[in-house]
Amino acid sequence: MSEDKETPANETAESITLVDFLQSTPPGQFREVSDLGVYKASSGARYFEINTPDLTLFCSSSACMGPRFFRFEGGNQIIHKHQKFTNTYFVYLCSNCAEKRKIFSLQIRAEEQGSRGACYKFGEEPAYGVPTPPRLLRLFGDDKDIFLKGRRCENQGLGIGAFVYYRRVVENHKNQILDEIIRVSKRLETPNATIELLENAKKEIQFSKALESVRDALPQALLINGRNPLTLLHSALSKGVHELTDARCLELAHDVRVVLAELAERLGQALKDEAELNSAVNRLSDIKK
Repeated sequence: MSEDKETPANETAESITLVDFLQSTPPGQFREVSDLGVYKASSGARYFEINTPDLTLFCSSSACMGPRFFRFEGGNQIIHKHQKFTNTYFVYLCSNCAEKRKIFSLQIRAEEQGSRGACYKFGEEPAYGVPTPPRLLRLFGDDKDIFLKGRRCENQGLGIGAFVYYRRVVENHKNQILDEIIRVSKRLETPNATIELLENAKKEIQFSKALESVRDALPQALLINGRNPLTLLHSALSKGVHELTDARCLELAHDVRVVLAELAERLGQALKDEAELNSAVNRLSDIKK
């Protein structure tokens, strides 16, 4: 990492904290950081010491599988007086399992005075972003790679690319999503008229009309904050890409992914709860009086 990255002015206008930069900024960006570090002196030599704040990151170990505190484990924190910048790797360790690590590849430069500076993120391992839930990927079968391409675009701030990939995979798998909803609806003994609406939506060729037709047809267990997730998806995915800026596409792509992930979670949970209830009923029914 010897390259001195040029700092684009349009990416340093608004400063952020170092925590926000490490946790929430995709790779490939220079950002102005307000609390980058502090100047110190040792044996008459002045140097800049980079801060290493605790982070809240997703930990994929079997002991965690969720957000956990990560603490700095190692990496060069020093920018000497004669240096314009430093390239470094910061290694963070999960404080809960003490197994999983997060590695950031960074270029860091400090201002001549104060605590501010600029940071560039070359990359990170594991890759930037919360892992995609397996339940969500199962909805898309062989097209899961298309969804993951959209996820990579979203992670890199490529809004149009992410939006197009997400829309394509959801439209292609409309019927699979509806099949899962029908499966849950039957388990929850939803009225036959509602299930018929869902079945008819599968026959509708036009994606927009299919989602619109089932806006009132979902079981309560699948609603998100009282709203039909299919209606939410329809309102986002019906937008034409040519009408939107890349930034707006990125927002919509993010929202589509979050709603899809929550829908997949609720589908799985509804089936799990029903299976657990059936098992409990069967066990109690077998008890000899």
